[in-house]
Amino acid sequence: MVRRVLALTSGRIAVVILAVIALLALLGPWLAPQDPLATGDHALAAYSAGHWMGTDHLGRDVLSRLLDGSRVSVLGSLEVALVALVAGAVPGILSVHLGRVFEWLTLRIADTLVALPFLLFAIAVIALLGNGITQAMLVTGTLVSPLFYRVSRAATLAVARSAYVEAAIVSGASIGWIVRRHVWAKVLPPIAVALAQTVGVGFVIVSSLTFLGIGVQPPEPTWGGLLASDLGYLGHRPWAPVAPALLIMITVWACNLLADAIRDVSGEAGRAPANDRKARAHRREAAGPHPAGGSR
Repeated sequence: MVRRVLALTSGRIAVVILAVIALLALLGPWLAPQDPLATGDHALAAYSAGHWMGTDHLGRDVLSRLLDGSRVSVLGSLEVALVALVAGAVPGILSVHLGRVFEWLTLRIADTLVALPFLLFAIAVIALLGNGITQAMLVTGTLVSPLFYRVSRAATLAVARSAYVEAAIVSGASIGWIVRRHVWAKVLPPIAVALAQTVGVGFVIVSSLTFLGIGVQPPEPTWGGLLASDLGYLGHRPWAPVAPALLIMITVWACNLLADAIRDVSGEAGRAPANDRKARAHRREAAGPHPAGGSR
């Protein structure tokens, strides 16, 4: 699948952008030219040789804070996606195989999570567990998990009705063997699409929560936090929110672009046998009738 995704132009663009964002998350704190928490006398300064992106209202270097804050933003979005994957995909696959009681219970839990008001529930849980990025992302990932539950359940139901899975059940194969051998390969493409989309959603959620000051302890820099602090001084630095907003938008766009590329590749893989048959038929027609006695 990876090779087919990279064969698409959209897939290559998405992978390159996300690779750059990942490098910023890994190397951002070391690439920062100054201490992102150090204040200075030159508040709200414009671009200069010493401050390539100016300074904020406390005289802190904006570029350093932007680079240092990339780690929290990226790790937070990945944590949302992984928590949602585990909390949603695993019960979604097992709900098809573990009987009606487990199926009814997981369906009701998924419906409840969808109905919960996201922001109010996140604030309430964080108030109980403490204000931290890990607590915030655990809550957020759990609330997003119904997406994976529905995707994995729908894909598993389609596979569970197939003849080879029914034959495996009749022959006495265990549920774990059936999932590993038959179900996982069919469920993986839609889960990969949902995972790429959820990483993008995670960026929006992390940015929204940190914009409100939830999940981080000031003065820790984040992309959402930079947006919040810059909006109060638009009269002095009207261009200040552009950089963090562009980073968030480009990252989310790349995640959606990657999800579309994976979906296109999965569709092409599903249509491959029919296309191959049509191609062979066209070749036979182009070759014309075979001479009598000749081998086909």
